[in-house]
Amino acid sequence: MSTLTAPSLRKNGKQWHDTPRTAFRPTSSLTPYSKRLLAQKSLSATKSKEREMKAQKEEERQRRIQIIKDRREKKAEKERYEKMAEKMHAKRVERVRRREKRNKMLKS
Repeated sequence: MSTLTAPSLRKNGKQWHDTPRTAFRPTSSLTPYSKRLLAQKSLSATKSKEREMKAQKEEERQRRIQIIKDRREKKAEKERYEKMAEKMHAKRVERVRRREKRNKMLKS
């Protein structure tokens, strides 16, 4: 049996590596503080812009929903007054409408 002459020669015959390998120590995560700070700043700026855009989108959605609700409310009120007009005299319906409008203003 021969003794190993070079550190690159291995017992089992796997000598395809030129030099002995060193332990794997990742250096990619060892970035300087200034670089990490810049990355965090850019990330936070992106996040804030994203939040702003989402808020804007939600605001627009709520506005559209409110328009639809107002439209439905007006339609229901109009139908109610039309039903009232069928039963009552026109002048009395107008009086009731004005009174309800006054009460609505007082409540809000």
